[in-house]
Amino acid sequence: MSDALMQAVVALVMEAGAAILPYWKTNTEVSQKPDNSPVTAADLAAHHVLSQGLQHIAPEIPVLSEEACAIALSERQQWQRWWLVDPLDGTKEFINGSDEFTVNVALIEQGQVVFGVVGVPVRQQCFYGGAELGAWLIEPHSNPQPIKVRNSPETLTVVASRRHSSELQEQLLATLKQQFAVELANIGSSLKFCLLAQGLVDFYPRLAPTSQWDTAAAQAVVEGAGGVVLKLDGSRFNYPAKASLLNPYFMALAKDAPWFASLRPLLAQAKA
Repeated sequence: MSDALMQAVVALVMEAGAAILPYWKTNTEVSQKPDNSPVTAADLAAHHVLSQGLQHIAPEIPVLSEEACAIALSERQQWQRWWLVDPLDGTKEFINGSDEFTVNVALIEQGQVVFGVVGVPVRQQCFYGGAELGAWLIEPHSNPQPIKVRNSPETLTVVASRRHSSELQEQLLATLKQQFAVELANIGSSLKFCLLAQGLVDFYPRLAPTSQWDTAAAQAVVEGAGGVVLKLDGSRFNYPAKASLLNPYFMALAKDAPWFASLRPLLAQAKA
């Protein structure tokens, strides 16, 4: 995997973000997809930029996008490498005028994420990286800066979705508060992972539904910053070709977090 390929995707993600912004805070029409999730012209504009751009950058690599995911499993099972794309993650945040929405592109090989790029259009930020590559943040008028998770916080800051939780997740948070000084942070979209990669939060448990395109790009950023994204059994989170594009539950944290050992019994209960 060449750095040139990753940098080309960084530029493309920023272009897709620019395609979204004219629709932000304009009362753009909202449609419902078959799964009852919302979609707007902004989602489709970003999808067009990304699908066309990725085909130009690497025509041999197929694209699986949230806005073009009706691809037969028999075909996807033949893929060795593919792009996993969410043109606009956090559509509900976008509709409500929040700036907490992102553009996400990840390169997957043999079901494992290699690198990912997360753009934050309104803030003109771009996070990118991978497990073997490091992680960086681009902000307006500045060069890319390396980012790193933190390992030993005085207060355990746990980040959660603003809109999606579950009874099981709430039970885990309640139990965490019994063992640690816990501060909660709520934010939308894949920005939760990015805060972890920046060392601004410490733990992102997700015991509620997500789809593959929601997590892959930001997982790569977390891993590049020294973090891990794990299934509840402790194995690396991955992206197998399967009939359902829904993810299992997961947790994201610093790779060497000393506090994590005490959580394993809790997570075993959550798995059960």
